[in-house]
Amino acid sequence: MKDTETPAANLAAAIALTPPSAVILVVDDSRSNRAFLRDMLRSAGYQVINAATGEEALDLLQADDAHEIWPDLILLDVILPGIDGFETCRRLKARKETQDIFVVFMTSLTETTDKVKGLSLGAVDYITKPLQPEEVKARISVHLQLRHLTKTLEQQVIDRTADLQQAVDNLKRMQMQLIQSEKMSALGQLVSGVAHEINNPVGCVAGNIKPAQGYVQDLLEIIDLLLAQPSEPSAEVSQLLEDLDFDFIREDLPKLLGSMKLGADRIQEIVKSLRNFSRLDEDQKKPADLHTGLESTLMILKHRLKAKPERDAITIVRNYGDLPKVHCYASQLNQVFMNILGNAIDAIDETFAEAPGQSLQERITTNAQYQGQIVITTHCGGQWVTVQIEDNGYGVKAEAANKLFDPFFTTKSSDRGTGLGLSISHHIVADKHGGTLDYQSCTQAGVAQGTCFTIHIPVNAEPENLPQAHHSPYEVLAKS
Repeated sequence: MKDTETPAANLAAAIALTPPSAVILVVDDSRSNRAFLRDMLRSAGYQVINAATGEEALDLLQADDAHEIWPDLILLDVILPGIDGFETCRRLKARKETQDIFVVFMTSLTETTDKVKGLSLGAVDYITKPLQPEEVKARISVHLQLRHLTKTLEQQVIDRTADLQQAVDNLKRMQMQLIQSEKMSALGQLVSGVAHEINNPVGCVAGNIKPAQGYVQDLLEIIDLLLAQPSEPSAEVSQLLEDLDFDFIREDLPKLLGSMKLGADRIQEIVKSLRNFSRLDEDQKKPADLHTGLESTLMILKHRLKAKPERDAITIVRNYGDLPKVHCYASQLNQVFMNILGNAIDAIDETFAEAPGQSLQERITTNAQYQGQIVITTHCGGQWVTVQIEDNGYGVKAEAANKLFDPFFTTKSSDRGTGLGLSISHHIVADKHGGTLDYQSCTQAGVAQGTCFTIHIPVNAEPENLPQAHHSPYEVLAKS
């Protein structure tokens, strides 16, 4: 008589059972054995799926809806039509999806070699026929507990691994913060030394130049009056005036004093920019003018913007909008500006990097039409302030796109970069200010030609005043 319990019907019936419990797949070519095991196991609270051959069992586990109910244990007869139980077990263990399912052989074979073969193929136990209900239920209960403990242990390993990875990430973040603090501390000591050693004497020089200009002007007027007297100056005075080229001195000395004053004022501006950049006296969030921070950063980087033998000076284009003062850590945002602007200069310099077999003159000729340029755009929209820094340098390569903000990742040589600048910048903007730092790499004909970094910062970055999450127009691109 033909068996009417098809694998599909068995699977549908098992899925329909509620509440879900352990699922057992019975593979036996004897209908009476299957019925006996089905009734016994269901009475014990298990869900049961039946298959008459090894092929049916394998097909059942490969069905589209097989994932809806997955056996926790398989009772597998050794002697089957078609492929036997040993081959069925081998194929189950060869598949990643089914290799972890516990297999218990059922057979009347009692030879040790048969048992060894079954266990070597991955089975966990051997039940001899005729089957004893209490023994079957006891063995199944033990193996299901072992499987549960195995799954629990695996999940614990996964959880512990995730915890360990989180701890490693936290350690890296702490290292970045420590490095940033050390950098800012070193900069603060530099600024303090410069202010103490340079600012006072320079201030003295700058303060005395103006009265000195007045004294020199008075002396020149006296000399002019003496020379205008009717009596001729002595031969010795005339010779001295000729040797000194007095006319040139009278014309050049005021210019010389004016240049000295400009130089002293310039040094005072640099010291002021260093102070504005570090803002070491501000360890709490305070309202700050971002334009002042940008200008201080540009002042410090001015020497890198100047012309070099292989390129012209880098042009800075300022598209500044009307910005309110932003409640922020000003020194930390200045560090972000420094990192991004420094990378922009590096990208432009990379465009002029020496190519193999190319002389300096050849590089100059090749790049004759290229003008390095950095465009800084700022604007305010609602509760958010946006700062965009765009360069026309080499751009970000595709293989580096998804790693740009990773700690210690850098495309520069070890003597030029540590891979911490952008990672620290992202931490400052996102974690310290509740903002976003994204980028867009421009390409033409498949070649990267420039990068635009976009900083979005809330005007009031206190946690209780943070606006709703802001989505940058470059957010999707940066993560793709």
